[in-house]
Amino acid sequence: MGFFDFFRPKNINQGIEEYRKTQGAVLLDVRTPEEYSEGHIENSVNIPVQAIDRAGERLPKKDAALFVYCHSGVRSAHAVRLLKKMGYANVKDIGGILSYRGETVK
Repeated sequence: MGFFDFFRPKNINQGIEEYRKTQGAVLLDVRTPEEYSEGHIENSVNIPVQAIDRAGERLPKKDAALFVYCHSGVRSAHAVRLLKKMGYANVKDIGGILSYRGETVK
């Protein structure tokens, strides 16, 4: 990763493609339950960033591949930092659903 990669926005579409190719991966939506119910990416798990400290209840494997998204990318970046502090080793911020080009479910 180069210096300027830090400033490049996350590509959720690319992240979803990588998630689908990763065996045993978890797609984690860290938006509020209300936002999640309005539309989310199929098979995602909703754990709001405000409740991320309880992620271990639903995500017991600390070595599982986690692909994290939110609305715009701000909360997902924060959630990734928190998850890493909690011992999750394979966590990737894929950005915000705002730029997602696929279908969502309710």
